[in-house]
Amino acid sequence: MTNNDILRRIRYIFDFNDSKMISIFASADYQVTRGQVSDWLKKDDDLAYEKCSATELAIFLNGFINDKRGKKEGPQPKPEKRLTNNIIFMKLKIALNLKSEDVLEILDLADLRISKHELSAFFRKPDHKHYRECKDQILRNFLKGLQLKFRDNIQSEKD
Repeated sequence: MTNNDILRRIRYIFDFNDSKMISIFASADYQVTRGQVSDWLKKDDDLAYEKCSATELAIFLNGFINDKRGKKEGPQPKPEKRLTNNIIFMKLKIALNLKSEDVLEILDLADLRISKHELSAFFRKPDHKHYRECKDQILRNFLKGLQLKFRDNIQSEKD
């Protein structure tokens, strides 16, 4: 999955408009323009498509955490220069204040069943002996489960 795919999916899942996207970046002390956001969200074959860097996605995810859980005192965490699916998964879990059981339920919504031990391996440090790399399929299913859980709720509230 590309950084742009992840940004597009998060925007869709939570029904963020451009102003909300800009404010999420701003909550991580990073200024973006409506044009930048728009170009990141375009399809890959669009001429105006702009690649979202790992650092920019990390800033967005840090801002998402600040937006959902409140900004913590002191200096903001430095955005990663290189993102892995494990880091993205962890940041989403933190932002949404999810416990392991919640994550497993969300994965279950997307018809993916894994054990609690398999899940915890994704959130370990890379040098830990039980660390496991999070593949695109896992992250994709987690995002799909989030969509089923949150987007459907947004749609039913609007109806």
